[in-house]
Amino acid sequence: MNILVIGLNHKTAPVEVREKIAFAGPKLEEAAHLLKSSGVVRESIILSTCNRVEIYADVKDIDSGVEGIKGFLSDFHKVQGDLLDKSLYIHRGPEAIRHMYRVASSLDSMVVGEPQILGQLKDAFDAALKNRATGVILNKLMRKSVSVAKRIRTETKIAESAVSISFAAVELAKKIFDDLPTKSFMLIGAGEMAELAARHLINSGVKDVFITNRTIARAEELAHEFHGMVVPFENFVRELIHADIVICSTGAPHYILGKEQAHRTMKERKQKPMFIIDISVPRNIDPQINDLDNIYLYDVDSLQGVVDTNIQERAKEAEKAEQIVDEEIGSFLKWHASLSATPTIVALRNKAEEIRKAELEKTLGKLGPMEEEKIKAIDYLTASIVNKIIHPPTAALKADNDDKEVMLEVIRKLFQLETEEGKDEET
Repeated sequence: MNILVIGLNHKTAPVEVREKIAFAGPKLEEAAHLLKSSGVVRESIILSTCNRVEIYADVKDIDSGVEGIKGFLSDFHKVQGDLLDKSLYIHRGPEAIRHMYRVASSLDSMVVGEPQILGQLKDAFDAALKNRATGVILNKLMRKSVSVAKRIRTETKIAESAVSISFAAVELAKKIFDDLPTKSFMLIGAGEMAELAARHLINSGVKDVFITNRTIARAEELAHEFHGMVVPFENFVRELIHADIVICSTGAPHYILGKEQAHRTMKERKQKPMFIIDISVPRNIDPQINDLDNIYLYDVDSLQGVVDTNIQERAKEAEKAEQIVDEEIGSFLKWHASLSATPTIVALRNKAEEIRKAELEKTLGKLGPMEEEKIKAIDYLTASIVNKIIHPPTAALKADNDDKEVMLEVIRKLFQLETEEGKDEET
């Protein structure tokens, strides 16, 4: 098996190295053609994202393939070989298959369970198909990688729990409000995590959005982006009666919402539940507000606790996913092993069919005129006999046996077969 993965990622190389090796835009097509014409690589797929650059390849020889691809990366990007050697990882044979399955399933991602990598992998495969850079081996392996990723998402909960502060905030909001799209939302301030949480909320269907900020121009900018209304900062406490969800992230060094203010707001809201997320450091919302009925207040630490718990849950699910990867590697190895027998099996069937047809024609010529139904019956009988005779050797050749090469040689000699390597099509 001559399958290779050579690459670098966020674990092995800093961003300044990854960006030097990235294949962007026209570079990708150019690289695919150069690899194809290198004489070292039979098939290849190039995956290039912000966190990883990898070349998946089927090569004529493993050792020369490794050196050829490393030399290609160095020459194409004009990067010194010693810099590459510090960052590159190399996976061969079954370990290359394992790595591809783990990448597709996001087990090798910075955030385990994230969905983006599978789409990026599909895009890389589509580009390779467009450039005619792949063949039987990588086509099968890439499609199998996609199916393994889908199986893992179906059979595990690896992608179900939020592992970022902003997304955890939205997941909590969904638990408090079943009908999230009907709720209103106020963003106080313009911290990065708060803005990201706001985007998650809007993507979840929330439409009534209020934006307040000490800098009115920034509030107007966000209101335009989120299709919301601007609330003057000095009036935001009064307008809280309209907000079911509040996310706060300002640079204020003190509380901007106290317990007594929140108490008055809840009376005016007639105790309708309010969910408040204070992502500010130092905190901007008085923690004593949590003592009030129907107010659910979370700060960064409490959200981080949710995230940490979810990361642990994903780690448990990742263990189940690794077991699925192990199973699926075995499946691919059996398929790959069967490829070496395909030309011999095809030659055996062709020879048996030639003999059958020749003998059938000779016999029918001696028997003279016959009814069409009888001719069909004899044809079916002879075909059935031949199929039953060649089934045992065919099944033996397809099986994953240690002595397969010996069996292939014996079959070829016994039946005087001539095989064509070009016939090893995907089965």
